[in-house]
Amino acid sequence: MTAVDGDRARVLVVEDDESMAALVEEELGDEGYDVQVVYSGADALAAISERAPDVVILDINMPGKDGIETLNDIVGERGSLPVILHTAYSAYKDNYMTWSAVEYVVKSAAGGFRELKDAVAKAVSAE
Repeated sequence: MTAVDGDRARVLVVEDDESMAALVEEELGDEGYDVQVVYSGADALAAISERAPDVVILDINMPGKDGIETLNDIVGERGSLPVILHTAYSAYKDNYMTWSAVEYVVKSAAGGFRELKDAVAKAVSAE
């Protein structure tokens, strides 16, 4: 699970729910990723400018700049940066490719993170 340059792959988690963000950070950190967490779309754009990640995990339903607006901004600025939508809403799953996301993972009520880990591994290996 390393980036092309040999360093640990960098994952930016954009999640307004602090407890969910902490769980994702722990799960991905245990997999060997270098994880950074921010809690808003605006903070995500700033973090990407400061320290480009290898992949972004993005919640959709956030206050202020929501995930879709944030995704559009990311694609506009860095079209090749892989973004995984991670949300509680399964209803949007059919739209994720039109939004230029590489994957759409529905948050599990049981707290399982296997699908998210697999999506991150796939996105990082595609770089």
